[in-house]
Amino acid sequence: MAKVFAATLVSAVVASEWETWKADFGRVYNSDSEDALREIVFNGNVAIIEEQNAAQAGYTLATNQFADLTLAEFKAQYLTRGASATQQIDVPALEVHEYNGEELAASIDWTTQGAVTGVKDQGSCGGCWSFAATGALEGASKVAGNSLVSLSEQQFLDCDKTDSGCGGGLEYQGWDFFKSAGQGICTESSYAYKAKNGNCAYSSCTLGLKAGAISGITHVSKSASALQSALGGRPVAIGIQADQSAFQFYSGGILTGTCGTQLDHSVLAVGYTSDYWKVKNSWGASWGESGYIRLSTSGDKCGILDDASYPTVKAGSFEV
Repeated sequence: MAKVFAATLVSAVVASEWETWKADFGRVYNSDSEDALREIVFNGNVAIIEEQNAAQAGYTLATNQFADLTLAEFKAQYLTRGASATQQIDVPALEVHEYNGEELAASIDWTTQGAVTGVKDQGSCGGCWSFAATGALEGASKVAGNSLVSLSEQQFLDCDKTDSGCGGGLEYQGWDFFKSAGQGICTESSYAYKAKNGNCAYSSCTLGLKAGAISGITHVSKSASALQSALGGRPVAIGIQADQSAFQFYSGGILTGTCGTQLDHSVLAVGYTSDYWKVKNSWGASWGESGYIRLSTSGDKCGILDDASYPTVKAGSFEV
């Protein structure tokens, strides 16, 4: 009888956790069968999270907004970065940032220097690349002497004809498109994010950057010292591989452990210390450390060194 009571108690606790999570994240499903299916997925993810946290690996996981998705579903919906320059596709020929032996800062954090806008949320659209694109442009504009202004991801989704909107893309292909087309970049407030592809509305927006503001696009050489050197001048867009539960449910600490280099997600590197790279994500402030993740500087963690890039913005190109 005691064992039956204990099992019933555990079942009630798990069910309560599911109901609490649904209330916290506003989940309502179309049918009881869908609810039951998602509860099974949720319970499986809770087990993964508890096992990882028990390992005390230096980082923690939590039941965030992705807790009702399998890893395969999470990957298909959110990890849609286009193929990298190392994967044999046509990409713009860019300048290369090399480390030339200069003294490197012991640590950098552009979030404390006014060059990074608030954390954004790509929602159900696979447009991570557009957030990396605007984040790097926002930082490049600030370090060029312009004011910090939030720029429009939706413009990249709607108007950039070299990428695939919510279906994926590459941040530097987006910069190259607008540079070649002679188009300015709209403000976020005048061209709001809709988390879906739409018709280009460039002609009716307020420009945050003038046409011709993007003066250069640079790839970063594949080494930790080169990325540190590049980060010494501005935030840098990077590609990473994020198709693992440690990324899906990351809540804090320095991410270590096994992590591949098949790049599937675009994010923004905003700083580093000797122990970690500080990275701004586009999954909202409820994910990770208020929207950020720290990746270990040991090795090429998650491919962070493999496809880093940044735009250069002209001084005096700020429009609004």
